[in-house]
Amino acid sequence: MATQNTGNPKVDIAYRRKKNAQDMKMQVVSFAMMIFFTVIAFIAVGYEAIEAWFAVPFIILLAVVQVIFQLYYFMHMNHKGHETPALFLYSGLGVGLITVLAFVTIIWW
Repeated sequence: MATQNTGNPKVDIAYRRKKNAQDMKMQVVSFAMMIFFTVIAFIAVGYEAIEAWFAVPFIILLAVVQVIFQLYYFMHMNHKGHETPALFLYSGLGVGLITVLAFVTIIWW
């Protein structure tokens, strides 16, 4: 969390309380959306009319959205000072995707 140091304790406390309230609101909203996405995924699996060719990519899309919510709101990757962990996470994601692509290419061809 970025702190504002004005030298006035009342202003600093008010700023921190406002910032914490905003962060908590965003966490509650993202948690509610993740629960909603989970319910939608269960409905997609349990509903007989939805075919597997649609359900599987749809559930994977919902999972990717939930991972983004987890990273940015619950692991605070949207705050300043988290650039190095973000670099390592995205580098690992890139290596993982290239590895999966390589193995899929080897198996298919």
